[in-house]
Amino acid sequence: MSPLPTRSSRWPLAVALAASLGVGVAACGDDPFAFDWSDAPDTVLLYSLARPELNLVSAFAFFQRVPVRVEAAAATGTWDLAVDTRGGEIVLLPPGALGVTGTAAISTLTGTTLADVTEAPTDTLLYEKNAPVSISMGDVYVVKTNRSTGSFGSSCIYYAKLTPVDIDPVGGTLSFEYVTNPICNSIDLVPPD
Repeated sequence: MSPLPTRSSRWPLAVALAASLGVGVAACGDDPFAFDWSDAPDTVLLYSLARPELNLVSAFAFFQRVPVRVEAAAATGTWDLAVDTRGGEIVLLPPGALGVTGTAAISTLTGTTLADVTEAPTDTLLYEKNAPVSISMGDVYVVKTNRSTGSFGSSCIYYAKLTPVDIDPVGGTLSFEYVTNPICNSIDLVPPD
């Protein structure tokens, strides 16, 4: 019968095992905690809250990347911006503009393109939380989302950028391209190299 390994004889085995696992991860060149994401924009169509039809998708949740019906019973707190018509113009509404509690906010960046916006603004004064935001062709808007639970159970804010593709105040619709960063609390709006 062989003797039981002692504490000192187990140590080299543990070091060898850890080293081989580390080499395996390093050899692959992959970070197991990295998120692969693309900055190729997606497009969405939303309908103004002013339209007479009920149950149209008038809001959007950027982290989940889904349009939302504001009238739905479970919609409160699940969307980051809604679309409405005010003074004959299409506007973006953060939840606070409709009296809905949340952390979502919108920042307007003029004279730039979607591709040129690489980070979300860090100055909280640049974000609107409680009033309508006018939307114009050729501008970019950065959305700071509502808080949600991240991959590891932490409380996260996500950032997205959008630019209008078609603004139709008469028809009460807005189409826009957007990119969302899926990394918790990261202000980057382009993926790492």
